[in-house]
Amino acid sequence: MYAIAIIRYRKPLEDVLKHVDSHRAYLQGLKQEGLLLAGGPLVPRHGGALLLRVPDDEAQATLDSIRDNDPYTRFGLAQYEMWPWAPAFGAEDLDRL
Repeated sequence: MYAIAIIRYRKPLEDVLKHVDSHRAYLQGLKQEGLLLAGGPLVPRHGGALLLRVPDDEAQATLDSIRDNDPYTRFGLAQYEMWPWAPAFGAEDLDRL
């Protein structure tokens, strides 16, 4: 299963930027695990977005864990909106990533 995560900053950008390195290191770990396909800041920079691939049988638990373990969440800097997603077009392309 795929999911789209929208991350919305809850604190001023200057507070968020103090933790951007730990957030990006966390995302790199998700990428190495095969959970994160792509991610980055929104424009204008009031949050970010992630494209995730999670196991079908553990989708909600995996999404909860991704959200809860992000330094942005742990430090109260951002909130996540998680949207499980079943792409109707291009899924075979995503599956090759």
